[in-house]
Amino acid sequence: MADRAMRKKIWGWMFFDWAQQPYATLGLTFIFGPYFAAVAADYYLAEGMAGPAANAQAQSLWTTAQTVSGLFIAFSAPILGAWADTSGRKKPWIAAFTLIGVICAFGTWGLTPDGVFLIGALVLFWVGYTSAECAFNINNALLPSLGEPRTVGRISGSATAFGYWGGVVSLFLMLLLLAENEAGVTLLGNPPAFGLDPDTREGTRIVGPVIGLWLAVFAIPFFLWIKEPLPAPGTRVPVVTVFRDLGRTLRDLRHRPSLACFLGGSMLYRDALTAVYALGGIYATLVLDWETVQVGVFGIIAAIAAAIISWLGGMADARVGPMPVVRVSCWVLIGVCSIIVGMSRESLFGIALPEGSILPDVIFYICGAAIGGAGGTIYASSRTLMARHADPDRPAEAFGLFALSGKATAFIAPLSVTLATRATGSTQLGVIPIIVLFLLGLLLLRWVHPEGDRAEWSREPIPAP
Repeated sequence: MADRAMRKKIWGWMFFDWAQQPYATLGLTFIFGPYFAAVAADYYLAEGMAGPAANAQAQSLWTTAQTVSGLFIAFSAPILGAWADTSGRKKPWIAAFTLIGVICAFGTWGLTPDGVFLIGALVLFWVGYTSAECAFNINNALLPSLGEPRTVGRISGSATAFGYWGGVVSLFLMLLLLAENEAGVTLLGNPPAFGLDPDTREGTRIVGPVIGLWLAVFAIPFFLWIKEPLPAPGTRVPVVTVFRDLGRTLRDLRHRPSLACFLGGSMLYRDALTAVYALGGIYATLVLDWETVQVGVFGIIAAIAAAIISWLGGMADARVGPMPVVRVSCWVLIGVCSIIVGMSRESLFGIALPEGSILPDVIFYICGAAIGGAGGTIYASSRTLMARHADPDRPAEAFGLFALSGKATAFIAPLSVTLATRATGSTQLGVIPIIVLFLLGLLLLRWVHPEGDRAEWSREPIPAP
């Protein structure tokens, strides 16, 4: 009976990956992001900007909003995690953030092709995305309670793979039934389902309500199957205590070099990974001139690769540990970014391509598989490494720091991409700072203990030297 209850708990936890994934797959990368970029570019063209300048402005607008979102997540995550730990309950926090994410997703429906609601849709999307990420970060804190240190890697990898399959299914539904191309038809060659008007891009705009409905429905198993005991009366912890305990945890990092270097390294390479996700679809739209359906096919390839390779990565994590998985994934993503910098519709690393060549398309489809696979495994194995470093009594605080490490420099990748794009006037050259972040993250991993440091530190306060 106990084993059955634990399996149900694990599946409930994994379902939140499935529920939240379309915010990234459909929203950030493959449907809403590219659609927003196209609408924004057309809007700035109508305002009198030249083509390259309009494209650069559209990209910088998106990355600026991403910067603000990342900063909020960075500085709120440790506080929210510590608060969730001290309150004794995490589900109410997850429920509140999930509700905000659902409402904001529905609001993005208002982004019509004329760009009138451009800024409003941008704000709604990123507020919703930020809320969903906050819920996801607190949900991560439940991972250490789901198994032994040697098994959480497999659980984390399986959950990531399950989440990506959710992205694949939602993307298939969007492409086959709803999202229209320039001819006004879906991937099946039919008009958008439910009588949606292709002339006003309703088939593509419905992506926001789809994300919201998906999140609302598939979060239900999490709330039904994850049981939390009610806190005892009178156990509410004052806010000042939350901040005091969090401050002590941050000060104690100087006595935990493995954790400090892990947080620093993951801060850099996960920031770079988020930038790759955010810019993949936009690059395909602005540089390769892909339509929504082409970007969606690219997304399906990436998501299927992510689901399969994340599961395999979880198996590798359980066998050889998370550190080798993270390192290999970083190098794969560095290779992808190098290809993005050196490839356009007209040339590949300075070598001119015949007019109408499909080589850039083929290469970028392969890059999509690499981005999905390496991105999924790097996150799942990083989550395992964090579990190996987490205080078992304060897991939400630990994973709040993990979220901080992924977002504290969240402004650096999009800001540096924005500055590089504006300085060079090139969408491709704007990706170079991302490569630097991956390399710096790999450098810091040299001082991270593969087994973590939970067994080597005391939860008692450490005296100052």
